[in-house]
Amino acid sequence: MSAHGAVAPAPVEGGVTTFEPVIIGFTCNWCSYRAADLAGTARTKYPPNVRLIRLMCSGRLDPTFVLKAFAEGADGVMVSGCHPGECHYIEQNYKAMRRFQLLKRTIEALGIEPERLQLVWASAAEGVRLAGEIARVTEEVRAIGPLNWPVGQIVDMDAVDLEKAWEATGGDADGPPEMPGGTNPEHASASMTAPTAEAAR
Repeated sequence: MSAHGAVAPAPVEGGVTTFEPVIIGFTCNWCSYRAADLAGTARTKYPPNVRLIRLMCSGRLDPTFVLKAFAEGADGVMVSGCHPGECHYIEQNYKAMRRFQLLKRTIEALGIEPERLQLVWASAAEGVRLAGEIARVTEEVRAIGPLNWPVGQIVDMDAVDLEKAWEATGGDADGPPEMPGGTNPEHASASMTAPTAEAAR
């Protein structure tokens, strides 16, 4: 995975260019990826700064994917999945929530602004919502500015023990953090057959 091939800077008056961030978006196959597809078919505009990567489930996101994205030049990372309580793999998005909290602490310890990592919920029917969230994340990362890490020299990926880091930073090993946002009545799961939790691993 490489975040290179940055978005071309947008020209403005006076010959000055504005910073255009490169954002890697990890999306759930069942909800947020389909929401992005819906936004496209509905011709809903959103910034081209986000490179979407499809995972079978947000719970399948390996934390090293996020660290590698930053290490290879991304200015921001967006993780997106089904609304809490509506995961097609039962409760795997709660795992994503735990990892998100761990990663926020980890990147802050590495000197990266925690705001560069964002978590977004979107059902398959929420193309407009996802487009709006992509626009919001893009503007927030643009306001922070470029990350400018030396590529490939950020962290020894093989040496990172994220499970121990989670425990060391006070992570709750007994369960997920409090659910933000609740359930979404317009979730499109009724039209799909939910796979088993085992298949997500």
